[in-house]
Amino acid sequence: MVDAHPETAVPIVPGYAIWPFLLIAFGLAWGLVAALILFTDTITQLFGEVSATHPLFILAVYSPAIAAFAIVSWYGGWRGLKRFLSRLLLWRVSLGWYAVVILVIPLIFMAGSLLKGNLFTAPLPFTSFSAALSAMAFMLILGPIEEFGWRGLALPLLQRRLAPIWAGLVLGAIWAVWHVPAFFLGGTPQSAWGIMPFLIGSVAVSLILTALFNASRGSILLAALFHFQLNNPLWPDAQPYDTVFFVFAAAIVVWVQRDTMFARDQAITRVIPAP
Repeated sequence: MVDAHPETAVPIVPGYAIWPFLLIAFGLAWGLVAALILFTDTITQLFGEVSATHPLFILAVYSPAIAAFAIVSWYGGWRGLKRFLSRLLLWRVSLGWYAVVILVIPLIFMAGSLLKGNLFTAPLPFTSFSAALSAMAFMLILGPIEEFGWRGLALPLLQRRLAPIWAGLVLGAIWAVWHVPAFFLGGTPQSAWGIMPFLIGSVAVSLILTALFNASRGSILLAALFHFQLNNPLWPDAQPYDTVFFVFAAAIVVWVQRDTMFARDQAITRVIPAP
């Protein structure tokens, strides 16, 4: 589906594409995790122990991005995919948002860790600077890749019918439920966490990301950097207490951005941007 004028035609991803996107994202991820749970011994022999670096686990994590690339390519072809990826070049947003990504998120984890009681007692996560860099580089290409699907495709489609506040809540719930099978798979980060705090925290984080996404005019780059900060191995384990602070931060963001969060006129609704 394209606009009327061929010389400036921009492929349009229809709103109902959210359904095949979810089918691929959930089907691939849940199917792989189910295989890892049901056929642990066989898969371990082939690929090694289940962990965050396990190839099948990585493929499951990439499923929202795979789904997004498939949907965008189907409706927009190579030209549409290139324009979709151009949203990685969007970086202009207020300094306040950069402060949230760079400073506020680490402070939330430290505050949660302080409540948990392990801020000053937990051992350092890495024994060398190179080990820390390697872990950070890996996390940069793991969880943040999800954002091609969640904020890259799903959020604009949801915002065609819903104000950002409701789109953020719906997507947060979907995003949280998508993670649930990992809680039953040993060797994953989620297997050591409580489900309910994670679900609540995911919805809160989704509201913050929704406001950031619209403020940046649909930047996948900033959404991915935000996601990286959530998984940054340098920050202390603050589960489940970090959830309290993410909910508080989400409430502040929604209040400060209330003019745009409760109205659809400035919401980003295009998956494939115009030139």
